[in-house]
Amino acid sequence: MLIFDADDTLWENNVIFERVIDEFLEWMAGPGLDRAGVREVLDGIEAANAVRLGYGSKVFLRSLRECVERLRGRAVTAGEAERIAGWAPAFDGGRVELIPGVAETLAELARRHELLLLTKGDAEEQERKVAVSGLSRHFRGVHIVAEKDVATYEELVRAYDLVPSAAWMIGNSPRSDILPARAAGLQAVFIPHDRTWVLEHAEIDPDDGKVLRLSAFGELVRYF
Repeated sequence: MLIFDADDTLWENNVIFERVIDEFLEWMAGPGLDRAGVREVLDGIEAANAVRLGYGSKVFLRSLRECVERLRGRAVTAGEAERIAGWAPAFDGGRVELIPGVAETLAELARRHELLLLTKGDAEEQERKVAVSGLSRHFRGVHIVAEKDVATYEELVRAYDLVPSAAWMIGNSPRSDILPARAAGLQAVFIPHDRTWVLEHAEIDPDDGKVLRLSAFGELVRYF
């Protein structure tokens, strides 16, 4: 069984958030607090909100609002709230940008193996992205969860009666895709993305022989 992450593994995702963050930092930076300082505050707010509220664009826009309030020491004005709301359409597109090699590679792998999709975030947003991607036909099951932790992978193993050592989790996030999957006994394929969200970063044991490291999605057909 091959289990795939979605955001930043099958299609571009964090780059959209980073474009908005870049504009936000330009707006908020000024005397006494540079872009790096604003980003540090925002990262802290996002980390806290991810635990309390989950993931997705709605939580992200709320984090921007809270960041403005913290930096300005007051509630946001009507104009500031309008400016933040103006970024919402960036996440409402009716298409996704597949990462190069994904469509043809999944089509080939689906002829050889059973595939699952495991993604976290806002259910409505993730369902939309799966639908418009055109990739759902390749997967035996699509699972949208609030968090990808060890318990999530153990539940997936039970649901599909998997042998953990014969299943592979494939993704770009050390924190969500690789480390918890390994802790649950699965093998893993790490395909780094240069714009992976900072909160998904973590160290992967370089001596872990059960983690296959690839540089591009299309390389999967050489191993599976």
